[in-house]
Amino acid sequence: MDWNDIRYFLALARLGSVRAAGKTLEVSHSTVARRVEALEARLGTRLFDRSQDGYVLTAAGRQMVPGAERVELEMADLERAVVGQDGRLAGTVAITCGDNFVAGLLLDALAAFCAEHPDVELRFTVDGRPFDLLRREADVAVRVLSTGASPPEYLLGTKVGPVILASYVAVAHAAHLDPARPGTPARWLAFEDRKTVERLIEGSSWPSLPAWGSFDSLEAILSAARAGLGLVLLPVYVGDPDPTLARLGTPDLRHLGDLWLLCHPDLRHTARVQAVRAVVARVFRERAALFRGEAWSDSAHGCPDFAPPPALGPGIPLQPDFRGAE
Repeated sequence: MDWNDIRYFLALARLGSVRAAGKTLEVSHSTVARRVEALEARLGTRLFDRSQDGYVLTAAGRQMVPGAERVELEMADLERAVVGQDGRLAGTVAITCGDNFVAGLLLDALAAFCAEHPDVELRFTVDGRPFDLLRREADVAVRVLSTGASPPEYLLGTKVGPVILASYVAVAHAAHLDPARPGTPARWLAFEDRKTVERLIEGSSWPSLPAWGSFDSLEAILSAARAGLGLVLLPVYVGDPDPTLARLGTPDLRHLGDLWLLCHPDLRHTARVQAVRAVVARVFRERAALFRGEAWSDSAHGCPDFAPPPALGPGIPLQPDFRGAE
């Protein structure tokens, strides 16, 4: 059986859509459909039932998934072992982060790195979903974990910045939406996860204001706040640098989580991966005040218990206290 057929099968099994599978595999949806149909013909059995809602695994398809995933992991192990021995500053590094604001900071620094090392190519993805570093969906990942949480023990990682939340209002609409003034139409803008927002509102200085709307990204809710649709809870690294926003008089700074820089240990000595990790760590180290919430003013109080990440030297694991990582 062709390994590529297994990749197409697993992508479709997980996503249920040839378009979504094609996007993940970076091929056309027709290629996914054609490869899966060819696999079914070769095996002499139907692996998926087709419907208007997408592709659903048949009994034979469900039976095939565990074995296909074992092959996938073995291929990923083999690939990491080979890539991990590469001492050249050349080749592709797949990096992912969760939002465009962090992406902008990283790409500014990585642009200079890529100019200095033109043989290194980036595959950069902005996506909040979990990326499987075991399967090499990414080589380097920046991810948010709740305060006190740690990544899986099979990964190398270090905290690179806190996620501090504050309350903001658009400067142009500050008087109109002042929650301290009786009769103003002040309200909180909400993300799609309404329950989380409502818990945050309950712990704010203005718990009686209602949550309104549903916005699926930081960019969308930021635009809504600028338009005067309501007050907004944002990470300080998003809200503080924006000249169109102002913190509320009681901004309610809260340390909700931490940004982690993650990598599979098999790749820790790969020159290009190690170099990209070092650039990413340096970005957070140099912008520590922004992530601590201290960039708003000289007197701002940020996150006192968070130290900037260390520099990453050659051959030094990111966080040696991860059991099983060495």
